[in-house]
Amino acid sequence: MFDHAYSNYMEHAYPADELMPLTCRGRVRGQEPSRGDVDDALGKFSLTLIDTLDTLVVLNKTKEFEEAVKKVIKDVNLDNDIVVSVFETNIRVLGGLLGGHSVAIMLKEKGEYMQWYNGELLHMAKELGYKLLPAFNTTSGLPYPRVNLKFGVRHPEARTGTETDTCTACAGTLILEFAALSRFTGTSIFEEYARKALDFIWEKRQRSSNLVGVTINIHTGDWVRKDSGVGAGIDSYYEYLLKAYVLLGDDSFLERFNTHYDAIMRYISQPPLLLDVHIHKPMLNARTWMDSLLAFFPGLQVLKGDIRPAIETHEMLYQVIKKHNFLPEAFTTDFRVHWAQHPLRPEFAESTYFLYKATGDPYYLEVGKTLIENLNKYARVPCGFAAMKDVRTGSHEDRMDSFFLAEMFKYLYLLFADKEDMIFDIEDYIFTTEAHLLPLWLSTTNQTISKKNTTTEYTELDDSNFDWTCPNTQILFPNDPMFAQSIREPLKNVVDKSCPRGISRAEESLGSGPKPPLRARDFMASNPEHLEILKKMGVSLIHLKDGRVQLVQHAVQAASSLDAEDGLRFMQEMIELSSQQQKEQQLPPRAVQIVSHPFFGRVVLTAGPAQFGMDLSKHKAGTRGFVATIKPYNGCSEITNPEAVKEKIALMQRGQCMFAEKARNIQKAGAIGGIVIDDNEGSSSDTAPLFQMAGDGKNTDDITIPMLFLFNKEGNIILDAIREYEAVEVLLSDKAKDRATIFKGKMIPNYIIDSNLEMENMDQKLSENDSHKQNSEEATAASQDVGAVSEEPEEGENSDVTDADSLSPAHADSDSISISNQDSYVPGTDEASAPEPACTQGDNQPQEQKTETESNSKVNWDNKVQPMESILADWNEDIEAFEMMEKDEL
Repeated sequence: MFDHAYSNYMEHAYPADELMPLTCRGRVRGQEPSRGDVDDALGKFSLTLIDTLDTLVVLNKTKEFEEAVKKVIKDVNLDNDIVVSVFETNIRVLGGLLGGHSVAIMLKEKGEYMQWYNGELLHMAKELGYKLLPAFNTTSGLPYPRVNLKFGVRHPEARTGTETDTCTACAGTLILEFAALSRFTGTSIFEEYARKALDFIWEKRQRSSNLVGVTINIHTGDWVRKDSGVGAGIDSYYEYLLKAYVLLGDDSFLERFNTHYDAIMRYISQPPLLLDVHIHKPMLNARTWMDSLLAFFPGLQVLKGDIRPAIETHEMLYQVIKKHNFLPEAFTTDFRVHWAQHPLRPEFAESTYFLYKATGDPYYLEVGKTLIENLNKYARVPCGFAAMKDVRTGSHEDRMDSFFLAEMFKYLYLLFADKEDMIFDIEDYIFTTEAHLLPLWLSTTNQTISKKNTTTEYTELDDSNFDWTCPNTQILFPNDPMFAQSIREPLKNVVDKSCPRGISRAEESLGSGPKPPLRARDFMASNPEHLEILKKMGVSLIHLKDGRVQLVQHAVQAASSLDAEDGLRFMQEMIELSSQQQKEQQLPPRAVQIVSHPFFGRVVLTAGPAQFGMDLSKHKAGTRGFVATIKPYNGCSEITNPEAVKEKIALMQRGQCMFAEKARNIQKAGAIGGIVIDDNEGSSSDTAPLFQMAGDGKNTDDITIPMLFLFNKEGNIILDAIREYEAVEVLLSDKAKDRATIFKGKMIPNYIIDSNLEMENMDQKLSENDSHKQNSEEATAASQDVGAVSEEPEEGENSDVTDADSLSPAHADSDSISISNQDSYVPGTDEASAPEPACTQGDNQPQEQKTETESNSKVNWDNKVQPMESILADWNEDIEAFEMMEKDEL
């Protein structure tokens, strides 16, 4: 697995920072659409290669390591005019260089490899350290969150230095790398700056609760976000306090950690959950969901020696993974998806490794096996491993972060490795938060910092905090291999049992008292009675040419003053519904899966749904067929090549008419489904929110075929495949199917299907999903679908009054209306709530606003997409490898 990811990065992406595994090319900052803060990790310094250096040695790839070090020394430039994250650059690049140096000197000392090495990686690390120091030019000692590698912070050309806030982890996750740099080089300034930042955070903790907030003002020290947890924004601050004690031997770090840990277990830990609280009111929960970064915490608890809660939280997370195949970026306290992405984060694998080391329980080997199988089954693509855009549908995102190579394979390899599989003793090193290796002998080298215990004057420590620090596991588990299992057992069904029964809107309304004559959410444009009520309230309807409906109220035309008030309230509700379209639950994204040779279902594209036509969530098998491009390509008139479209899935371009009109035309020509491809050059589900295709204001019950929407980039993947292979077959479905399901009953090469896969289990799983899905659909039958997309013939004019074009109340017909002030569509979300086997209601997703600037941006994707011949060559290599594995019965 590592070879597949690493070789594809080196072949298709290097010297770029990261690999884009779906399009088989490198991600170069400035040449791809901006992803916001995520791109701050990219500095045009071959990030993935540096982040992977010590992983190569852990996996016993010493020759490749030697070649990689030479490439870094020869090719990497750290003096780029680019603004990067201080935090990410420290843990990934500085940590990667120091980890590489650590194992390089170890190999040189062994006498076989790296005999030429003379500390070049350490020199680069020192150069980078000096480039990060300008960020610390604040009165508090907390660093700015970003720095320009060439110009620093305050320089006129730096384009940074105006920030006032930083996250606690951003400022508190420096001590290991900076102290190691000082100990390696004898230059104390780096350790001094990192200690000063840690000291300041400790001073600013909330004294009554001993908790810290998520973000802090770097100038005043005031807490900006006053919620506290162990996940995103704080996580590695706690980790580095404990590990700084292990690496540096300074008791004050341990005392601080134990003080914080006592507060965490007192307020945040609600076994098996870890819930954020307010630092001033720690008994009050700050949110009802958890983020995936907290998955590191069981591993830290193992290092602390508190095994029981580590087992409990880890088991809860594992149950979530078994439900969704991966750990969603965020999930609720009743284990529903909150944020649906999964960028292949390694924190859960890290905790699994540490728990196995602490307990020796083979259960954790089975957990690791599950992680490996899911990665190969759902994330592996021809050019590497692709992040999951939505764990519910199985759709991919065109990214493979450097931490996937730096951490995931390191922890998984170590989980299964025996002592003889290692060429060095891993116990001689401590892992940074990026899993880079720093030698423990640094604790006695170049100690230029005087140890001053400034902790105990602030707080009385509970001695019980020290009882189990660095324990002997033989004492923890005295002849009782069932101990860990006894802790896990009560949590086996915690996820399935906590899914509440869905409550319909009708049930919610019981007992709510008298209702107004007509509520905006109940309004249907096709209902004559509703139209009469609107007229009475002085509200008139104007049907626009593009299918939208415009509402205008004139109070003087109302039947009475009370009716006028009702009309005003109705209009206000409509406006509120429009503003809430980005927050309401929507139809989930769908999947387009290429199943023909040589793809075999390995490429999954995120697709937007339609509010008309076949409901793919109710047709488990989906719609499968070969694709054909229609004429005319816009599909806005009678299809002139019906013989090419009959019994196939029609491809057409967005624009010039309504979505429903396109659907009717291709259905008339005999198509079994349709895919609308965005005409906005360069648009992509990676950077734009998904949206739903709405009807045309008429009854759309006559449309019976499924219709899906693909952005330009995803659509081009299919079009490119057609250019190479005329016969391209796809599967339209509510979520990606595994290959065993796709090819059941069909001829399929053996290497596609795992030899240990039992089709009976698959049938049973699908049957269970159907049963749960039926219940889920009944429960959501009265929920509100919002944020649909309405196609326009031309660029429409903005109205100063409320436009209604895309909101479909659940119990309304498909010609119901909604409101929007956007011209052409109302964006949905790439994290829209999706039906799930066990529970679906109420998955709140963060929403995105698609601006006109974004929608009009032009990106020449065609020049960047790798030729199909090269992609197929990679697939052929995979095929040969699978055949060889089968031959060898591996």
